[in-house]
Amino acid sequence: MAAPPCRLHCLLKRAQMLLLCLGIAYLMAGSILLLQRSSIRVAQPNLPPLLSLAAPPTALRTAGLGMRARSRWAAIQSGGGAKEGRHWPASRSLGVHHLHRRWFHGLLPESPEQRVSLQRSSRHKGTYIGCFLHNASNRALGGTMLYDLRKMTSSLCQDTCSESGYQFAGLEYGAECHCGNRISSPRAPEEDCSLVCRGERGSPCGGVGHLSIYKVEEQLPGHRKFRNVHYRGCFKLLKSTISTFPVSAIQSNLSTQSCIETCTDKELPLAVFRKPQCFCAWSSSLFSLNQQSDSQQCVGNPAVNHSSTSAPTEGAHYHVYHTPVLDSRCKERMFLPQKSSSLVALSSFPGAGNTWVRHLIELVTGYYTGSFYFDGTLYNRGFKGEKDYWKSGRSICVKTHESGQKEIEMFDSAILLIRNPYRSLMAEFNRKSAGHLGHATDAQWKSKEWPEFVSSYAPWWASHALSWLKFGRRLLVVHYEELQRSLLPQLRLITAFLNVTMTEERLLCAQSNQDGHFKRSGAQRPAFDPFTPDMRQMIDSYIYTVHQALLSRNFRGLPQEYLPR
Repeated sequence: MAAPPCRLHCLLKRAQMLLLCLGIAYLMAGSILLLQRSSIRVAQPNLPPLLSLAAPPTALRTAGLGMRARSRWAAIQSGGGAKEGRHWPASRSLGVHHLHRRWFHGLLPESPEQRVSLQRSSRHKGTYIGCFLHNASNRALGGTMLYDLRKMTSSLCQDTCSESGYQFAGLEYGAECHCGNRISSPRAPEEDCSLVCRGERGSPCGGVGHLSIYKVEEQLPGHRKFRNVHYRGCFKLLKSTISTFPVSAIQSNLSTQSCIETCTDKELPLAVFRKPQCFCAWSSSLFSLNQQSDSQQCVGNPAVNHSSTSAPTEGAHYHVYHTPVLDSRCKERMFLPQKSSSLVALSSFPGAGNTWVRHLIELVTGYYTGSFYFDGTLYNRGFKGEKDYWKSGRSICVKTHESGQKEIEMFDSAILLIRNPYRSLMAEFNRKSAGHLGHATDAQWKSKEWPEFVSSYAPWWASHALSWLKFGRRLLVVHYEELQRSLLPQLRLITAFLNVTMTEERLLCAQSNQDGHFKRSGAQRPAFDPFTPDMRQMIDSYIYTVHQALLSRNFRGLPQEYLPR
């Protein structure tokens, strides 16, 4: 009689063991699958950066085009990522709905920045120098920096440093690129630079607190090509002032190019040129925009004499150029030392210059700006606040393109950046078609996507401004064109609104480096006017509506160049 209970007991024990084994096998299989997926992510450097700009409103309800690109933070808070059918609240004033994600991605091919970097990584140009210490007290290279956490290669770093005017390129952590014209730290053992580059195998890419340094490919004097060389203007300078500049050179065959090269090699941001003289200087109030002379004073100046080796005592006019070297006095940035209890938005319609204004704010304050979204391209280019949680309170302000009441009321105050809608629409279409710094082709301007884009985005330009004027708690309205025309006064207003103490040195530094690497060149435009009369009639009506709304809130109206004539 005792046999059946005993058999049942044994059966239950075996079942328990079987369930335990199945559970262990299930956990092991899940772990292996997770490891495989993570390895796939690491091994695919060609993936495009995450695009998570706020989707615009649309009139294309018949398109049936995918789901809305959402803020990664909002997706996390809502418990499980973006799901089909969920949309951000739109502006109620105009009843505008948001575009869907697939159309957004359909307009944007693989990022041009990615294609360039992949081409660059195909060959090595420079000479490997060795491993060098690089920490807070011993910085091997003191020039500019580049981040690329997915596809950094030694060639990409060398090309970036060469185009920025530097002779040495150093790689750290397998993903960071440092540039400089002199190595200022001791050599370290090669085993301290054992990390490989994220975008290639077989090349040393530094270590923790150590740089793998390359000497970039040398070019003949006068043949080096630099990015971000800008003509600052014509300035009248006294001989007593010139004598204080840290670097000077006199050559009978001196050219503008060779002067810029000289000052770039000396890691100084300004090249002061008057043949046969070249001086290198730091940014200062001497070279502020309001000190400029008429450019004709520097053209055909009779005082330009090859036999003259000194400036006249009463002063002479000089061409001043900004070299690719970032002024070291405004290079260092950090998160706020103490978390802020109030959230400040930097709100704009896409294409209104939000990234450029973020660059200026970071230069003039020394603090990182955050983002309601995550843009991997911007993070790789140095906007470290892109990865920080937008509500962390560690950023001086937070980028957003949202225009719903709920999203607006999340912020305690906001800088509302407004740009001419014609320029904004073209800038955003350029970004969608060719990346942050590229330009759409004439074929893209003539395609059917352009009129669809205008009919969808133009109402959003208006609803965005109207919503922030209606629901924003404390606003500073900044017009993009006024910021271009009066940079220093507008930056003073912005920093005062942000309650940040700003030094005159940082202000001048921001003026010297105002374009950075984040402002699209305005040189390339479509060969024809892309706006039809019907488009202009619609956009002009929105301009008038926003203008009246600004006046009703006791703000200055839109600049005169916006208003239809």
